[in-house]
Amino acid sequence: MIALLTRDLRLATRAGGGFGLSLAFFLILVTLVPFGVGPEASRLTLIAPGILWVGALLASLLSLDRIFALDFEDGTLDQLATAPVPLEAVATMKALAHWLTTGLPLALIAPVLGILLHLPSAAMPWLTVSLLVGTPALSVIGAFGAGLTVGLKRGGLLLSLLVLPLYVPTLIFGAEVVRRGAEGTATATPLAFLAAITLASLAGLPYATAAAIRVNLR
Repeated sequence: MIALLTRDLRLATRAGGGFGLSLAFFLILVTLVPFGVGPEASRLTLIAPGILWVGALLASLLSLDRIFALDFEDGTLDQLATAPVPLEAVATMKALAHWLTTGLPLALIAPVLGILLHLPSAAMPWLTVSLLVGTPALSVIGAFGAGLTVGLKRGGLLLSLLVLPLYVPTLIFGAEVVRRGAEGTATATPLAFLAAITLASLAGLPYATAAAIRVNLR
């Protein structure tokens, strides 16, 4: 499993692997928002939590189709499916590799980009915490969607349509954590819901992902 994780990390970080694509998209989106809605600090402060979370969510979509597609094309996925390693563990490692190369960098760079949107300094720690807690759910849900669409030609659009509705609860509670952090109110409730979504996704979706892959490989 460690070898599989290391291999996926190496593939993601090499040229064309998509590692920098999500960060670049996140940066471009946050940079363009003030041009679209105006440079007024009060307006940007109001929409900053939602914009930052929407940007992180959309950035994570960019590399979802790479989770299983490359392994399917070169036959590696067939070998993994017949290996003595549980396919559920393979799906978990794939989601972990996606999070390490997408979710974690987005969580670390988000406070820096929050400055461009005049996000209050009190909300910066909560932005990082909410992304660290919520982005694993995005990766696991995305891996499930990638498992459903693996082997389909031009399945990227279908993948986005499948996972976006499943991303909505994470988006709602993640943005609410940041908004409450900016206002100085209690963040425990939305943060608890956000953690519950992530834990539930980690507990159940690897099995669903493995089942979807087995069906697509028949």
